[in-house]
Amino acid sequence: MEKERFVETYSQGVANVRKIIVDTETGVNYLLLSSNMTSGCGVTVLVDQDGKPIITRTIGADGQ
Repeated sequence: MEKERFVETYSQGVANVRKIIVDTETGVNYLLLSSNMTSGCGVTVLVDQDGKPIITRTIGADGQ
């Protein structure tokens, strides 16, 4: 089975949803916000105090 490109690593809320999504190829973390998942949402890159993207190291099937 093919590895999914994006995985959800954190979720909070039901009506006001906040999720952290990680790109498994780059490790870049994204924040998804929505007050109602049917009417629209916003996505942004999570950054550290220096403005650099937050990276989550991921381990692939080959261990790298």
